[in-house]
Amino acid sequence: MIRKKRFIIPVLILILFLIQAPSAFACGGLVAPDGDVRLQRASTLIAWHNGIEHYLTSFAYQGTQAKNVGWIVPLPTVPDKIEAGGAWTFQRLSIESHPQQFGIDAPRVAAANSAQVLQQVQVEALNVTVVKGSGQEILSWAGQNGFFLDDDTRAHLLAYAQGSPIFMAAKYDTQAAQARNQLQGDGVPLLITMKTAHPWVPLEVLALDGQQVQADLYFLTDMPLNTSDINTKIGQSAVGSEIPGAKNFTVAFQEKMTNQLFKDLSSDRNMNWVQQNSWLTYLSLDAPSETVTYDLGVSNDGVIHLAPFGTKPMAVVDGVDAVPHWLPSLPLNTPELVVGLLVIFAVIFLTWRVIRRRRGGPTKKVLSPSAVEVCERARL
Repeated sequence: MIRKKRFIIPVLILILFLIQAPSAFACGGLVAPDGDVRLQRASTLIAWHNGIEHYLTSFAYQGTQAKNVGWIVPLPTVPDKIEAGGAWTFQRLSIESHPQQFGIDAPRVAAANSAQVLQQVQVEALNVTVVKGSGQEILSWAGQNGFFLDDDTRAHLLAYAQGSPIFMAAKYDTQAAQARNQLQGDGVPLLITMKTAHPWVPLEVLALDGQQVQADLYFLTDMPLNTSDINTKIGQSAVGSEIPGAKNFTVAFQEKMTNQLFKDLSSDRNMNWVQQNSWLTYLSLDAPSETVTYDLGVSNDGVIHLAPFGTKPMAVVDGVDAVPHWLPSLPLNTPELVVGLLVIFAVIFLTWRVIRRRRGGPTKKVLSPSAVEVCERARL
């Protein structure tokens, strides 16, 4: 019995290791201004249909004296198009989800080392550059192109580069903003169109040290989103529920696209791709930066998934990169849970075999007295 307990303890430790949530890292957001600017709020619309993702995002910042503001975010793939997004889309989505409340080519920027500049475009007051490279190459490029990089930001860029080599860097041209009579600090809606297997949103990039992460995420999908497979199968609404593993990250609103909402969204600038039969889901994130250590993906059946930042974008749903690095490589799309269970069963089986061998094999059978008497009578 003592020997059994000795083997049970490491098995339990292994089980706890496999199911334990990743530990929090020190957060250094990838929104990278010149040091005296604070991210105020981020708004994002993610629309996915037939393998095409439309990603509309806007960052608002604080710091009225800032002259050099910019941000760098990872992308799951190279965009097909980058252009100005809807002028009033976010305001209309806010009204819908809160019922109680009423491009020209930019001057080329020289790439540092071997980082490859893939695209450049100017959208209103934003100079946008898509670059590809290793983590160190992206760091060198960013440093030589005027981005403020503290130690935390550098570490997180390196981590994200392990998941995807594609990054989008944007610098806010304050002179161009003034010429357009835009207030400094106003967000510029940026629409990115790209091909993806399923939606992906980098959230850890918003986690600037010591700041509250405040973000509005709107999804337009072919089906209502939910927080688990079970809730999806039984048809339970996710509205009002918190996303598992993410404190203060809630599904705040959901509805089938109304005729009026479709008319308002699809008539906005560059928004004629909006699908009339979509479901609108609004997620609200309001949490301390140290708790936002994850990115988000949505499976094709509408289930929201979270994974540690730096996980390959499509693996947030597929679960490939969530497998511990010390395990042998496995085929793509192998779920983390299946791998964990296989390891647990393998350890239990090997432990049972070792215990059995040490006992010297099967024990001898002992006949009961009544059985012995029956045998002796048979002989007589």
